[in-house]
Amino acid sequence: MAALYEGYTLCGLVPTQNPPESGIQGIELDRDDDRVLVTDSTRSVTVYKVSDQKPLGSWTVKQGQFISCPAVYNSQTKEYVAVTNDNVIRVWKTEDVNIDQAFKATVSAEIYRVHSVPDYEPVVLFRRGGVRYLDSLLTAPQQPIEEVLLEDEVIRWSTMVRTEQQLLVLFSSEQRGKHFLYVQRFSPNTLVKHQLEAGPHLSAPLSYAATFREEHIHLLYWFPNGSVYESVLPARHPAPAAAEEVQALPRSLLLQLPIGEGELRSASALPLDEAHVAVVGVSHPSAGTGKDYLCLWNTHFQTLQASRELAGKIYGQVWCYYGKLFVTHGKTLSVIPFECQKSSLAAALGKLKQTRTNGNCRSSLVPSWNTLPHGDKPGKSRGVTTRRTVRRAHTLRTNMRDAICTHSGPVEEVEQKVEMFLIGAEQAEQQLAVGRLVCELVARCRAEPSFYPRVSLLQLADTRYLCHSVCPGLLTLALEKKDFRLCQVCLQLFPDIPEAITCACLKVILGIPDAELECVALEPDSLHLMKALTQGPVPSNDDGGEHNGFCPAPLEEDGGGSTAPDAKVTPAPLDTSDRGTKPCKDLPAIYMDCPVGLHKGALLNEVLQTAYSDSLLLPYLKDLTVTQVILFLQYLQFLYLKYSQDVLPQIQALRMPAVTQIMEWVCLLLDAHFTVLVLAPEAKHLLSGLHKFVKSQVKLFSELGKIEGSLQVLKNSKQSHQTGQYSIEVVELF
Repeated sequence: MAALYEGYTLCGLVPTQNPPESGIQGIELDRDDDRVLVTDSTRSVTVYKVSDQKPLGSWTVKQGQFISCPAVYNSQTKEYVAVTNDNVIRVWKTEDVNIDQAFKATVSAEIYRVHSVPDYEPVVLFRRGGVRYLDSLLTAPQQPIEEVLLEDEVIRWSTMVRTEQQLLVLFSSEQRGKHFLYVQRFSPNTLVKHQLEAGPHLSAPLSYAATFREEHIHLLYWFPNGSVYESVLPARHPAPAAAEEVQALPRSLLLQLPIGEGELRSASALPLDEAHVAVVGVSHPSAGTGKDYLCLWNTHFQTLQASRELAGKIYGQVWCYYGKLFVTHGKTLSVIPFECQKSSLAAALGKLKQTRTNGNCRSSLVPSWNTLPHGDKPGKSRGVTTRRTVRRAHTLRTNMRDAICTHSGPVEEVEQKVEMFLIGAEQAEQQLAVGRLVCELVARCRAEPSFYPRVSLLQLADTRYLCHSVCPGLLTLALEKKDFRLCQVCLQLFPDIPEAITCACLKVILGIPDAELECVALEPDSLHLMKALTQGPVPSNDDGGEHNGFCPAPLEEDGGGSTAPDAKVTPAPLDTSDRGTKPCKDLPAIYMDCPVGLHKGALLNEVLQTAYSDSLLLPYLKDLTVTQVILFLQYLQFLYLKYSQDVLPQIQALRMPAVTQIMEWVCLLLDAHFTVLVLAPEAKHLLSGLHKFVKSQVKLFSELGKIEGSLQVLKNSKQSHQTGQYSIEVVELF
């Protein structure tokens, strides 16, 4: 059994027209399972955080230079490695801003690819078949590189496979219509050349893939006629005599895909486990030609397990990392989560029983075709459901789902039918039907302004089977209806909210009066966070308390508590009096009272935690009014100052914005409205306070930098193990 879940967009593409390509060279795994390294076809390398579709860093080479192959991450040195202009290796770290100023070395031969796997040193494959470890190559960049390939032989594909004992580099080549596979082993250094079997009416393979399992290398290659073949090689070292000659590589037909008329042009097949293959670029068997799909096939039983139509042109590119498929299509790089269960005949035929479970797990599959697990005996408490009963129940649920979509009754009847459907439907049925139900309900709400099934929309959103791309009108409808509870749920659960919608939510939240939000039943945990922030202890200047090098100005006598939700906060005048030798003497006054109400603050916190791209968000932020920008900046300043206090670690909340998110939003707002804020009289005190605060932080970090060496000496100093009850140790600090 295999399933494809709702996907989302990681980033946009800039496809090339001649030849038609996606604009992406490759995707490699970064330092953890939630970060990937994307190399485009021209001059840029970008690190993305997959869970929130946010770029974490990007590096670009100069005009006139180009990146020759996908960049990789060296887990041993915590560095990135890329090749420019075919023979220049560049190595840089995350904190390096300019890749041109990083380390670079020019080698003596053209490089085809750099391969890297976690916990191993990267390997460099040259265009003529030579292989070197990266470290040994950088030690002597101009060392001669042997030529393994013949004069008219070229490499078509390569990969690196990690076995239980060592690394293997595999690369395929083509020479005058013949196709070969090279296997490079290390320790001892051996290279074996295999020739792929040739068959009638078979042209060059479209794609290759290799995996290691059960002490063998399984090579998968796909021909344009839809035939997917598999060849199995031993992972251990071959006999010395056999390594000197070209060995025949037997193959077996693994999967025959229906492709219709003609041959495939851009397609790929990627093994997911021993029984499932992800295929991109082939039409669904029952969808006809003209449409491209991502399909999961069971190779044991030759059955289609799951499929997803892909919009736009298919480029035949697919990568797989930690249960996620990365596919290029149209002008989008999409991430599609998947799940593969243990292969069985019941699963292949779609008859594997599914059970509902608690929690957020989207599907739980019982690995048995029978209703009774092995060892269980039938009794009165466990009845056997016949196929007729299951078929009848499925038909009733399907009819109920269709009745909801076409029902024209009042809100109460629709909400009752939706609740009955959610109670009776299995998880797989919910996953397929929830998106359609929401779209139909939203469409009817648009057509009938008086119709708004709020309870049903909340229940459907809580199933966690929705995202913005599935129902793009849901969050917009909630804003129009001022249903802020539904807005909060969507902001929490939707990972793909466009920047325009995010700014629309922000504008509505900032513009609505606090009193109007007080009656909204928001999530209790979000309100608990706001209450903890607004009711936390406020330090005074009398005790000399300082937080992050910041001394707050004294509060007014009548301002010790939290302000009312609708109360206006007036900027306090800057205190220019001399405060002695305290490091915070030049710091501004602080908005210690929250400038917004509890409910508005809870909603603003959800906006702060949504995923966004800086370049896409910035233009929409300019639509905010000056009053809204000032209010939002005051709230962000309030949050940051609260986060600097000792009360924050005592707050127990499931979701709360991070300090980095707060500062990033401050920077974005200032970038979008700096000129307007400078000219606005009401923003003078706020900007002055932010300026002085940043100045104090820079001064603090400067002072910390001066004692960094001393702290490092203390950290590295070795304490004597021969100390008695009393001892004196002298440490010299430079």
